[in-house]
Amino acid sequence: MTFDYDLFVIGGGSGGVRAARVAAQGGAKVALAEEDRYGGTCVQRGCVPKKLMVFASEYPGQIADAQSYGWTVHSGGFDWPAFRGKLHAELDRLEGVYRRLLANSGVETFDTRASVADAHTVELASGGTKTAKHILIATGGWPVLPDLPDAEHALTSNEIFHLDELPRSILIVGGGYIACEFACILNGLGVEVTQYYRGAQILRGFDEEARGLISEEMIRNGVGLHLGTNIIEMEKLDHGFRVKSTNGDERVFDQVMFATGRAPNTPELGLERTGVKLGRNGAIEVDAYSQTSVPSIYAIGDVTDRVNLTPVAIREGMAFVETVFNGNPTPVDHALIPTAIFTQPEFGTIGLSEEEARDQEPIEVYCTSFKPMQQAFAGREDRVLMKLIVSQETRRVLGCHIVAPGAGEMIQLAGIAVKMGATKEDFDRTVAVHPTMAEEIVTMREPVRSA
Repeated sequence: MTFDYDLFVIGGGSGGVRAARVAAQGGAKVALAEEDRYGGTCVQRGCVPKKLMVFASEYPGQIADAQSYGWTVHSGGFDWPAFRGKLHAELDRLEGVYRRLLANSGVETFDTRASVADAHTVELASGGTKTAKHILIATGGWPVLPDLPDAEHALTSNEIFHLDELPRSILIVGGGYIACEFACILNGLGVEVTQYYRGAQILRGFDEEARGLISEEMIRNGVGLHLGTNIIEMEKLDHGFRVKSTNGDERVFDQVMFATGRAPNTPELGLERTGVKLGRNGAIEVDAYSQTSVPSIYAIGDVTDRVNLTPVAIREGMAFVETVFNGNPTPVDHALIPTAIFTQPEFGTIGLSEEEARDQEPIEVYCTSFKPMQQAFAGREDRVLMKLIVSQETRRVLGCHIVAPGAGEMIQLAGIAVKMGATKEDFDRTVAVHPTMAEEIVTMREPVRSA
């Protein structure tokens, strides 16, 4: 059978674009359809604009520190429209980069919604159909709103970058990394932030000691964090929202933002008519090679709900090309992935939490918490955490957890050692870089506890 393309990719995010252009560079005839902006969640509604907002939100603390170090500095108000204009210009630039990468690789693009008609046919909303030997779905995820009256008027992480003006007050609902990051960002930008989370502690699934410190630091920095709390009622007013919560409070906020989860972006893709199996929450079920229950259809990234991180989607896209086009079957390695949460302070982590590790085998815990030199000299009370989880039997470092400014940069490098299977003694043999915060990772000689 003759097809229009060797590969048709649905979704122009980081994973889909990488797979499309690498396959095309290898000689495949490739097309890609994207109904929105190129770059996907990471570039347009996630990692990139969020990190730029993190940078912006850290300047008040840096200005205060500069005064403590003897500098004469004066801070005016934050100009949100000016920042937002530069932010959007940067996102436009990055979208242009993605488009050029595809064009220069020979990928034909369609700026329209696409769905799957059958195992080898893609239907374009702009009209017509295209056939392909292989179809790759990389449509990502989408924020989920709760089933509450007027919830549709609230913000999600999609809209937070497009506000005409910053609110004076905001309620953020949720306790995951998106909720906590934006609580810290908006607090740093001068917004009065209240955060409700129904659970007993934020950042469920991560190391408990690290979660506890981040929670304490968020509260100390001014975030009104209420644990074990959820919304009972919400009403849209002319200017704001009236919210009633499970803790008995009834308050009015200028804005409400829900960060209560994301769902795979599979509705209206036509998958039900092709036989592609969907799992929990609408995720596309795939095997270790990202192949669905229909052999010609593959899926990568958040739409599969495996490990929902941009670098993982890119790795999955590369593995797909190796498997399908290069004749080198390559499963995706989802083990020991370093990651960072850009709260204030940042959290960098790889491997098992203390709780996960002690349920698996006997362990030793090496941990220290202290005031870092730079902030302590400025008179701030900030605390950081360095923590290693070590197997008693093999001495391998099973987990590394860092709560500190720059933790994302530190965990990237520590992650190499952990991924390679380094032991505690390997860390001990490494000479410390002094004076740094990270030197504590290689100077903790005695465990604080065993489990």
